[in-house]
Amino acid sequence: MVNFLKYRWLYFLISSVIILSGLFSIVRWGYQFSIEFTGGTNLIYRLEKKVDKDIVENILKEKKIERLQFKIEDKKIFLKTRSLEKSQEDDLKKALEKRIKSRVIVEKLETVGPTLGKEMVKKTIIASTLAIFGILVYMSFAFHGFKYALSAILAMIHDFTVLMGSYSLLCHYFGAEFDTMFVTAVLTTMSFSVHDTIVIFDKIREYFQEEGKKNLEYFANKALTETMVRSINNSMTIIFMLLSLSLLGGSTIRFFVIALLIGTVIGTYSSPFVATPILVWLYGKNGKK
Repeated sequence: MVNFLKYRWLYFLISSVIILSGLFSIVRWGYQFSIEFTGGTNLIYRLEKKVDKDIVENILKEKKIERLQFKIEDKKIFLKTRSLEKSQEDDLKKALEKRIKSRVIVEKLETVGPTLGKEMVKKTIIASTLAIFGILVYMSFAFHGFKYALSAILAMIHDFTVLMGSYSLLCHYFGAEFDTMFVTAVLTTMSFSVHDTIVIFDKIREYFQEEGKKNLEYFANKALTETMVRSINNSMTIIFMLLSLSLLGGSTIRFFVIALLIGTVIGTYSSPFVATPILVWLYGKNGKK
């Protein structure tokens, strides 16, 4: 049996460094929000030949179009601006065709207001609150102890904080966007975190039922030793799939996949190294549920 809890100070240090780095990023740089939250027009133009970036930027200045994001990949222009009227978009397209002397094909054109993103966040907060309450009630009854439920919720909050901070760094350094797909990744991470934690806690409960009143820290280390390999193997199958998607998938889902990848890794880490040490701390290493 491996004494995993012997190094709980190290787990605390690792989590503290990651969380503080993320919080610094959130306060210092914040997020780059998608047009679902800010409102605007999302355009993708396909060209018949490559075009210089400066040409497009000059046209945008001439037409007095405020761009939020702009990039050119191969023969495609990806452009996000403040909300445009259909006439403005037509005028932009014609000016671009005239300047580059080539046909411009509109692959994507959507204009949305900021209501969608705000409504999504509102519903997500309500759903998360209900989920947390449900987990507290279920685990309190299932494990006959509120501290088991509290440990799982604190570990889930840990994962949420790490993912939010990490994504802020992705927004600042790699141009990721805070969009509805990221909200989906956050909810998925929260559910994954609790799932692994319940497996470990169930083992601890099983040992109490079989062996009676013994040292809680002993049972926790025994549960971690027995479930660690299985948890890592399960997570690795997901991680390999997400790595493949992040490398080979399209740009539209790349940061969504990366967020899921971060959530999977941190969820696998937090169940044994955050939730379990918190449980032992709440009860005291010699306590029982």
